[in-house]
Amino acid sequence: MELFWILVFSIIYPYARGQGVYAPANAKIVHEGQACVVKDDNISERIYTIREGDHLVLKCLVKGHPRPQVRWTKTAGSASDKFQETSIYNETLRIEGIQRVQGGRYYCKADNGVGVAAIKSIRVDVQYLDKPVLTVHQTISDVRGSFYQEKTVFLRCTVNSNPPARFIWKRGTIPIEQSKDQGVDIYEPLYTQGETEVLKLKNLRLKDFANYTCQVSVRNVCEIPDSSVTFLLTIGTTPPALRLSVNESLVVDPGKDVTLSCEVTAGLPKPTVTWSRYLNPLPRNSLVRDGTLELRSVTPADSGFYNCTAVNNVGNPAKRSVNLLVRSMGNLTFQITPDSNKDSESIQMGRDLKLSCHVDAEPQDKVNYTWYQNAVLIYNSDSLIVLHSDPDMAPGTSSLEIVDMKFRDQATYSCVANFPGSTVPELRVDVNITQNSVTPPILTVPEGGQVVSVREGGTTDLVCLVDGKPRPPVLWSRADKDLTMPTGEWAVETRDGRLRLTNVTRDLMGAYRCQTAPYNGLNVKPRQAQVQLNVQYAPVLDPVFQDVRSPNYQFVTLRCIIQKSNPPHMASIQWTRNGEPLTSLTPNPQENPQLKFKLDPSNNGTYKCRVNNGVGSSTCTFNISSRPYNAEFYFDTPNPIRNLKGNNFSYNLQWTQREPVATDRIIGYWVNVRNNEKMNQMNLFSKQIDKEPVKGGLMSYILTDLKILLSYEISLAPITTYSTGDYVSRTIKYSEPYNYPRPSDNVCGFEDKHICGFSQDRGDNFDWTRQNHLTQNPKRSSNTGPEMDRSGTKEGCYMYIEASSPRVPGDTARLLSPLYNVTAARGPKGSGHLPYCISFFYHMKGKQTGTLDVWLRVKSIASVDTKVWSLIGNQGPDWNQANIIVNPSGPFQVVFQAIRGSGYEGDIAIDDVSVTKGKCKQENSVSNTVLIGGAPVLCSQPLAASLTFALCSYLLLLYR
Repeated sequence: MELFWILVFSIIYPYARGQGVYAPANAKIVHEGQACVVKDDNISERIYTIREGDHLVLKCLVKGHPRPQVRWTKTAGSASDKFQETSIYNETLRIEGIQRVQGGRYYCKADNGVGVAAIKSIRVDVQYLDKPVLTVHQTISDVRGSFYQEKTVFLRCTVNSNPPARFIWKRGTIPIEQSKDQGVDIYEPLYTQGETEVLKLKNLRLKDFANYTCQVSVRNVCEIPDSSVTFLLTIGTTPPALRLSVNESLVVDPGKDVTLSCEVTAGLPKPTVTWSRYLNPLPRNSLVRDGTLELRSVTPADSGFYNCTAVNNVGNPAKRSVNLLVRSMGNLTFQITPDSNKDSESIQMGRDLKLSCHVDAEPQDKVNYTWYQNAVLIYNSDSLIVLHSDPDMAPGTSSLEIVDMKFRDQATYSCVANFPGSTVPELRVDVNITQNSVTPPILTVPEGGQVVSVREGGTTDLVCLVDGKPRPPVLWSRADKDLTMPTGEWAVETRDGRLRLTNVTRDLMGAYRCQTAPYNGLNVKPRQAQVQLNVQYAPVLDPVFQDVRSPNYQFVTLRCIIQKSNPPHMASIQWTRNGEPLTSLTPNPQENPQLKFKLDPSNNGTYKCRVNNGVGSSTCTFNISSRPYNAEFYFDTPNPIRNLKGNNFSYNLQWTQREPVATDRIIGYWVNVRNNEKMNQMNLFSKQIDKEPVKGGLMSYILTDLKILLSYEISLAPITTYSTGDYVSRTIKYSEPYNYPRPSDNVCGFEDKHICGFSQDRGDNFDWTRQNHLTQNPKRSSNTGPEMDRSGTKEGCYMYIEASSPRVPGDTARLLSPLYNVTAARGPKGSGHLPYCISFFYHMKGKQTGTLDVWLRVKSIASVDTKVWSLIGNQGPDWNQANIIVNPSGPFQVVFQAIRGSGYEGDIAIDDVSVTKGKCKQENSVSNTVLIGGAPVLCSQPLAASLTFALCSYLLLLYR
């Protein structure tokens, strides 16, 4: 690890000295969270091993200037659905409760637009061990009988695991060794390494009737314990058998309750009976109890195959299926077909005529049709023929054929559909057949209705007028067969031929087809027509906004491109500058408008081109300026440097210039320094620096005589002969832990609104809150949170997290300390890094209190976080103190992370935080913490009388 930082320092050192240019992105993946093992394999790929259900945290450490953007992706195949749909666009990838399907190769891509993007990968290996499944099988020749002597039995143990599991067989409590028992054989079937192992019992003996245990192990990888399953083999062991209480096909009316029962007729051990539904889950209103499935108030959506399965892990499962059909029916429709052999479209005497009726029903074969002529039941004759299932029509259609029609056949014909064995009422349709009552349909589009124009967002009607006896409905569809109607359907039926469209959008523009339906009228060639929908919308322009920088006294051309518009003809085009119209310009309305002029200090400003096509207006906006682009601070700037004399520090301000030759020549920079601590916040000084930038060049300026403990806002702006660019600002503050004895002003009690330079982490779920006794919510819960601050005063403040709604379990809040500088690289006598003491008081009262963690964030090329302290759960009604010894390798921050527990009774608070140089001193504190082997050890006051506390106190003294 030290070698890595040495190499990194050697690479970036020239840049820190002001000799660098824009640096391409570089990346490295480090892990946090609950890893078991992190190692490199033989192709130098990092492998991150984690237990299923633990938290995966991968961080992409990046460098380069400008600061690279980070994107996480994953190879397709085994990724979770959520991760496949969206990439992760930040430096840290977190997966809470990782599952086995989320294992695989993860990629971190860092790109800052300079050179080639940096890509690193890491393979995540998720470890798991399921409970094994033990099944028992006879030889094929013995399936008719039960399990008795002189039969061969196979005990098959199967498990899902990663890595492959090791199997241990036991008879009773004694492990089975194949070499010591000639009556057994243990082997793995082909292609099942680590997944299945078989124990074969050859010619059953009396001692073979016993408890058999299959124990599986992954050798405690990731601390995953062994798992096992036990089966009792007896002389009565038999596979399951079932009997079904209903027929395999069952038809019921909607709204009825249905009971399906599976009776177990054989099986030892007692089989477990389950119900399932083919391809779909069981309905929500279903109830399974003792092998019986109850369905309440069934609907047609409940139709399907229901499967009853009995399993006792002996032989094959027993299965039975029921095809449940819930009746459904639609409208009863009819068709009138003139003599098709004569290609006729009207009723004529002496020719054939066919009447058909159909109802959409489930099941279709359970519908009975009956025909009547003037209310008299029709029987088959030479002139009237009833077809209960017409082969020329859709399945389930009944037809009445009138042969060689006579005047006596002009009558009212009725088709009645009924459903035997059902309470559903019958359906009826009447058709009056005479030469005058049946005429072919006529479909027309009203004059002027062939093209319908509507503004986007409006409402309009498409109209096709239909006539005929009987008058059929009109079906509307898109002329483009690949497009659906606005409702998402392929066709929409209207009774009067009017199709209403609301909230019309431009994607609905196009041709619409109207045609007569073949049902509820003459079954003849359909009449068709088309209506063109024209959607009008305002012009679509490019660019919507553009920032244009140019040197003075050069020509600038502004182009406003009309990408699309309906109508395409432009009614007016108007240019303005700073809101005032430019009357001297008269562009051609049919062309893409453009404006060309010579830029000078008097005509900088905002130019707009407003284009109107009579329907609406759109605008191109140009911000025209000769002002230079802003400077960009170099994000890897070193920390403030403390002077050896006095209470001062200096700071090396470093920056690059964006597009330095885009405008007039930059002759220098204004640097303003302001003290943030003073009320009037006046500038301490403003100074012009004579520096001319080059593209990508790193510039620097050393600020001196800055006071330690004060915060400064540094503003920087480029200067040209004619103008000054925009200011960019950054805040700097020198903060270094004090030596003991600790001064009182180095203890942060969060009394001021600036909370001692602490800040909220923007990457968490919610923020810490500053409050005191006087600002508490009077309706808050009395079972959680402190009454007053650590000092016991009502005016004293503290920081806390509110666990009430809208917070949910697992929500995280992080509070970041200021950046502390490290001036000494080694401790006394070269004993390693200099130690520091983090001291604070915490309050964790409430039965649903979550977790309080303390992290050490060391700053270098990128931040590296290390957890140094953690406490979970209710710690009583008092404020307790914690002292933590850390040994940072460079400038660092302290991060207080609070995780919301299972409920609202779990507020967490902190107060009186201090960070001091040196080891923690002995104080009369409630609790103390020391790092032993990198892990925090907590000593609590209630244990003071015990040997455990005495031993912990001794360790505290020893390590201090």
